[in-house]
Amino acid sequence: MQKRQFLKLALTLSTATALGLGASVASAESGEGGGQYIMGTATTGGTFYPVGVALSTLVRVKLEPTHGLSVSAISSAGSAENLRLMDSDEAQFGIIQALYGAWAWNGSGPVPKAYKDIRSVSMLWQNVEHFVVRNELVETGTIDDLTGLYDHGFSIGARNSGTEGSGRQILAGLDIDPEQMDLAYLGYSASAEAMQNGNIDGMNIPAGAPASAVTSAFANMGDDISVLDVTEDQLARINQEFPVWSPYQIDADTYPGQDEAIHTIAQPNILVVNADVPDEDVYQITKAMYENLPFLNNIHPATRAMALEKALDGLPMPLHPGAARFFEEQGLEIPDALIAD
Repeated sequence: MQKRQFLKLALTLSTATALGLGASVASAESGEGGGQYIMGTATTGGTFYPVGVALSTLVRVKLEPTHGLSVSAISSAGSAENLRLMDSDEAQFGIIQALYGAWAWNGSGPVPKAYKDIRSVSMLWQNVEHFVVRNELVETGTIDDLTGLYDHGFSIGARNSGTEGSGRQILAGLDIDPEQMDLAYLGYSASAEAMQNGNIDGMNIPAGAPASAVTSAFANMGDDISVLDVTEDQLARINQEFPVWSPYQIDADTYPGQDEAIHTIAQPNILVVNADVPDEDVYQITKAMYENLPFLNNIHPATRAMALEKALDGLPMPLHPGAARFFEEQGLEIPDALIAD
């Protein structure tokens, strides 16, 4: 019941934001903390959104009574929109893909400018690539089979989302032209519904496993679909410009009727924050996350990948001083590249 109430709260906040009503954000200008913040996530069928709800729930339960801190998770189009929301201070926290973090810090790829006022908080979990295709179009069982979707419907993700951006980056490394597909720009749940309704023949779902949209697709059409593998050679081609992906195995029985392991790839998802959020607030939030991992684990399984020893993995931009303070207290050595000026 409690989890449903928090999910309902987050959905209400998201709807209010979409209607332009917004939420009142009280930033603590004194530097002593105690702010009320917004966190951008992604569409509701993936993993960003429920993990964001888990984090916001943790802050409300553990820090609002004692420190006056609150974070409200809202749904969004994902990494790219979260950067825009943070740049305009409509959100102060965001969950983004590491690839988008690298693009944002350097002002490269599809990110039109450098975001130098955003800081890392922590690596959260691995964003697992699920390229789902109807079996009738599968030949090798690997990601090269996406060429079989030329002239077929394929959901590359919501327009201007992190899903679209990372998907295009992967396909570019493999010399696969998505413009030869009949592209649909759908969120995760809508993509799964379109697969089930026969409107598309493939979809791009990067999310922590198990992803609810992929679970839904397998539950309804498991005998008719496959998640494509990625070989070592294909991974090398994908990583040639931005080496952020690594091999990842989705164990058998992760999804309904999935009898064999899937050998795909993943990149880190990271929590970021605006640089002007007070150090004390970021310190308390980072501390609460790592002191209450079982609490997060009980809300969403993707958070089971979180561990203190992995917190700095794949971070593409400097740490916020508040987060750095906590990690130093825990004995982690902060690389020079992650120390903010």
